[in-house]
Formats: sequence, structure tokens, C-alpha cells
Amino acid sequence: MIIDWFLSNPIVGALAVLATLSLIFGAILGFAAVKYKVEGDPLVEQVDALLPQTQCGQCGHPGCKPYADSIVNNGEAINHCPPGGQATINALADLLGVDAPSLDAEHGEEKEVKQVAFIREEDCIGCTKCIQACPVDAIIGAQKKMHTVITSECTGCDLCIEPCPVDCIDLLPVETDVKQWIWEKPSPIIIATDKNNASEKETPEAAA
Repeated sequence: MIIDWFLSNPIVGALAVLATLSLIFGAILGFAAVKYKVEGDPLVEQVDALLPQTQCGQCGHPGCKPYADSIVNNGEAINHCPPGGQATINALADLLGVDAPSLDAEHGEEKEVKQVAFIREEDCIGCTKCIQACPVDAIIGAQKKMHTVITSECTGCDLCIEPCPVDCIDLLPVETDVKQWIWEKPSPIIIATDKNNASEKETPEAAA
């Protein structure tokens, strides 16, 4: 009876079989995801969140997450990230409760102005080597076609410059506007009301 129905309705039958298989495999994958879930280290996640996510490799690791993992689990120094600069070093030191060292010059120098890659399109030969080198997929193009950089995605890591066989990629400074502007945190100055509250708290103790 069932076989006859499938033979008379092959398309509907095929869809029913696919839907059943999808439910079975979905249930298996869902069970495996819960059963074998790998718990991440929350401290590694916090350290990674403070890093600039340029994925430039200047720290000696293939990306920011491996560097964060090495800081937490291997005790690696926190001053190996030139793109993050001293501000990132200070933030990591506050998080980990250690002294903030200066940037390790062996890994590079901090850039005062953010830069992004720019491809001189008239000189581009479409070799795709810069696309392969970009760690954040900020370059688009095709074989023997003009390439261009998505400036909003580019982190300025300069990993695309060396592979270029015709030297048609430049790093250009990014002009500061309201989107990039970062206000400096105010210094912890005690205002008059704080002083008054502090003196009021001290008065009963002095009287005692």
C-alpha cells in the first residue's frame, strides 16, 4: 500500500523522505552539539575582546584569539600588540591585575593614525594574492580582474602589501570623523560634594 502510494506520487514521496532524513540528522547534530560542547575560558574571551581584532600576526600568533589564549594560559607578555598600542596594554593590565609595561619594540611600533590599504586599480593585475593574504576578507576581486579594498572592513594590518607582485597597494591614513572619534576618559577629580561627604563621614570617627 505504502509502496504503491510512493510509486504513484514520486515527487511528494521524495520530499517526505528528505524531510524525515532532515529531522533525524538534525536531532543527531543537536544532541552532539549539546553532548560534546566545548566550554570556552571566560577570561580568554575578555582578553580577546580588548584586543583590536586586526588579525595582523605581529604578536607572533595567527590572530587575536590565539594571542589572548596564550596570555591567559601560557603567561605570554601583554605588550606584543602594536595595533592596540599602549591603551590596549593598559586595559589588559587592569583586567589581569598586573603592571602595564611599554610596547615591545620587537613586534613593531604603534601607529598614531589608523591606516587602511588602498589598491591602485590601474596597476592591479588581478593576481588575487592580496585577497589570499587578507585575514579579514576586506579585499574583493577575481582572477585577472581589478581588486579593491572595503575600507570599512580593513584593519590596516599591511599583510596584503608584501605578496603584491606589482607593488600597487598603499597604506593611507584614515581621516578622523565622528565615526572614528573616541573621547578620552575624564580624570578622577574629586568634586566639592565628594569632599563634603567625605568630611561628614570622618567627623563621627574623629568625635569618637
